[in-house]
Amino acid sequence: MAISLQHKREAPRGRYTPDLWPVWIVAPVALIAAGALGWVIYHYAYDHFAQAAADQKPPKPVNINDVLKATVTALTLIGAVLAGLYAYRKQLLAEGDAHRADASQLAERYTTAAEQLGHDQAAVRLAGVYALARLADDWAEQRQVCIDVLCAYLRMPYEPDPTALEHKAGEREVRQTIIRVIRDHLQQPDTPTTWCEHNFDFTNAVFDGGNFSTSHFRGTVTFDGATFSGGTVDFHLASFSGGRITFDGATFSAGTVDFHFARFSGGTVTFDGARFSGGTVDFHLASFSGGAVDFRAATFSGGTVDFRAARFSGGTVDFHFVSFSGSTVDFDAATFSSGTVDFHLASFSGGTVTFNTAEFSGTLFHWGPLPVPAGA
Repeated sequence: MAISLQHKREAPRGRYTPDLWPVWIVAPVALIAAGALGWVIYHYAYDHFAQAAADQKPPKPVNINDVLKATVTALTLIGAVLAGLYAYRKQLLAEGDAHRADASQLAERYTTAAEQLGHDQAAVRLAGVYALARLADDWAEQRQVCIDVLCAYLRMPYEPDPTALEHKAGEREVRQTIIRVIRDHLQQPDTPTTWCEHNFDFTNAVFDGGNFSTSHFRGTVTFDGATFSGGTVDFHLASFSGGRITFDGATFSAGTVDFHFARFSGGTVTFDGARFSGGTVDFHLASFSGGAVDFRAATFSGGTVDFRAARFSGGTVDFHFVSFSGSTVDFDAATFSSGTVDFHLASFSGGTVTFNTAEFSGTLFHWGPLPVPAGA
């Protein structure tokens, strides 16, 4: 009885088997249908040959052998077509079973990887990171889900100070590994396993280092509320194209964030309300083209922000309500061309803001003591 109950409980997990008619019913019905079809074809063929024989001069009798041959040929052709349809249906069912088996296996791999990411030991969490990355490569339909899990891990609370009570041993290596895995999948946009077209949500994440250099971001990338608190976060030669990149409310308080030679094109880049209070943010020789760059209400109160030789072309650059109160902001040799640069209601109350040899060939709106050099 116990075995029977167990069997009943496990039965729904197995493969679904449709209800089939008994053979003793199907066989006679099939024979009757085949006989009826043969009878119809025979009489149609007989009438055809009879009409052809009657039209001859003089009329000839019907050759029964020709009628039988035509009937058998027609039945054989119909049987071949039905056999082909059956084989095609059987192949589709087999492919469906294989796909479901693969999906089930992939789902199990996802569950295992997610459990590893939540493990107490850093080594197990590292294994979960690599397992989830391999799963994303193998499971294109759920690739974004795998990426979302990795990004969600980076959004979890993190204490980078190793002397703090909340600090977890090995956690920094796990986070740096996630960033390396993401970067590795953003290097070649044309490969089948690329992640370039996908979205990345790093909202409120804490970064104390990480290498995104030479990556290609073509989807939506969100760093809203993120904190860059130490180390070097490298976007050197990264490409952000055709999507939306947001650093709204992000805090740059220490370390270095390097956008040296980065390319922002055809999309929207926003630093609305971002706070630059320490460290170095380097946009030296970065290129902003064909889109909107928005620093609205950002605060530059400390550290260094370097826009030397940066190129702003064909779009809108908005420094509306920006406060320059304590940082060193360097626009030396920057080029603003074929677009609009808006410093409306920006305030310059401290620190150093320089525009030496900067070039403005588009439309410039400003309000207040904007230190634009003569002849610019």
